[in-house]
Amino acid sequence: MAAAVSMRTWSCPVAGVFYPWRLLFVLLLCTLDVAVAAPETGVWKITVVNTSRPLLLRKSMYKDTDIALKVVLFGCPEELTFTIHWFLKYYPCHNEFNNIDEMYALTPLSRGESLDPNPLGQGEYVEHKHSPITCNSGLRSFPMLQKAKADPRVVSLPIKGKEADENETRWITEEYDSSAAKNSSVNLKDNVIATTWKDGPYLLVVRILPSKQDAHWNLTVTVEMKGSHGYISITEYPLMIFYMVMCIVYILYALLWFIWASCYWKDLLRIQFWIAGVIFLGMVEKAVFCAEYENTNAVGSASPGLLIFAELVSALKRTLARLLVIIVSLGYGIVKPRLGTVMHRVVGLGVLYFSCASIEGVLRITGGRDNGPTLITTIVLAVLDSGCIWFISFHLAQTIKTLKLRRNPVKLSLYRHFTNTLIFAVIASIIFMGWTAKKFWPAGCQSDWIELWVEDAFWRFLFSLILLVIMFLWRPSANNQRYAFTPLIDDSDDEEIEEFIASTNLADGIKLRVAKSETNGTVKSAETNLEDDLKWVEDNIPSSLTDVALPVLLDSDEEIMTTRYEMSKLE
Repeated sequence: MAAAVSMRTWSCPVAGVFYPWRLLFVLLLCTLDVAVAAPETGVWKITVVNTSRPLLLRKSMYKDTDIALKVVLFGCPEELTFTIHWFLKYYPCHNEFNNIDEMYALTPLSRGESLDPNPLGQGEYVEHKHSPITCNSGLRSFPMLQKAKADPRVVSLPIKGKEADENETRWITEEYDSSAAKNSSVNLKDNVIATTWKDGPYLLVVRILPSKQDAHWNLTVTVEMKGSHGYISITEYPLMIFYMVMCIVYILYALLWFIWASCYWKDLLRIQFWIAGVIFLGMVEKAVFCAEYENTNAVGSASPGLLIFAELVSALKRTLARLLVIIVSLGYGIVKPRLGTVMHRVVGLGVLYFSCASIEGVLRITGGRDNGPTLITTIVLAVLDSGCIWFISFHLAQTIKTLKLRRNPVKLSLYRHFTNTLIFAVIASIIFMGWTAKKFWPAGCQSDWIELWVEDAFWRFLFSLILLVIMFLWRPSANNQRYAFTPLIDDSDDEEIEEFIASTNLADGIKLRVAKSETNGTVKSAETNLEDDLKWVEDNIPSSLTDVALPVLLDSDEEIMTTRYEMSKLE
């Protein structure tokens, strides 16, 4: 009764613990593990015909990156003369660099004869016209293009009616001679037409003008942009290094978890197998993304099959990561031996999220980041994430409330550390989103393009920290069973828990064993009652918790098989 009286005074006003920051927590996982688009291409192979518009090729490049232009195939039914005119511009503002294709189609009047899609925008440029090249049916190979001598100029406002003077004409047409290049200090390479002079975003516009406008012809050109680091862009090279480091980190995670599990394999909890699955998928995801960037850096373009496989692995890993946090918040294996009917909802939510994430990833890879179907699937994913986080926060609060009522300090301390980790993640995500909004969302010039990779890497790094904390909190140890569900301490029936919480008098739920009466109605003596009590304890109370705890920890299928086996022996 003393225990009942002390429990009666136990206060636990935790119903609203998570509600003040629940909306902030929604913001965390809605942006957690943000998927990135395909790496920038470094090699293009394009067929140009008489009706084609100028080529618009953009890429963020390092300084001293060589740009090569080569005609590999050509078809000239009649003799034609081609003039290849190209324009290379450096953009200091990354936001002006993003919508080049749309801007080129909307500014034909302000552009005039210029190849610059935004002649009023700031930057530096180099422009060149190659000498006329004759093409006919008897031509065996297309002549190699020479490198331009022009130095970069600052973009200035165009002046109407101004004719090009001799210096302007020489600046546009002057190029290096390959025969005299041996005595020059300039290192000339085959088919290299220009070299970048700064780190940053560049746009290359190529226009091929025939001598006859109504003639039918086709030219297949290849354009390569390769620097000292390979074909990879300057904004994605840090991401490639990041994925290499994260792949090593997840390998260390896997080794550490394997050592822990092998030392205490007899006492493993079911949730620890979920953690192992998330670690394995995280390792595979980082390895696939690292291989994707390495392949792009080596050959100049990403493999579509590898990109789709990487997106599917990423979607599976993100799904399992969310399911892990959900089952932790439900108290699976800690407060409840099994999830029961809730398990079907969790699995359904996982299947739905994986389907939407896979569709969004494939659409983003094949159709771009800003197309309509991709935006719709992104909104659906955001709604699913919001539902997941509401579900997590609500049930996590209920799990902590239940542990407080049961006065289980060991498990309560475990979940308090987990809660503090989530609060830290929320605070870190809010700070980072504020920094991102200040850096990349203003309407002015976005000159900090070199830090764009941080926006993609931060969320993956933050989840790896959360996973590390979960690993240490639920690590296999000699005291593993202290965190497991035990039927003599924990009550697995949710309905009884709710009735127990709602009861105004907790002592009403305690059933006292009434003293037995004799057949003649007389009460037994105190000595007889004491002997009966001792006998009842020996017959009904097990010698250890293991005798009772182990059968409850079995799966429902195992329980059914065991029951059938015992019944068959009785028959």
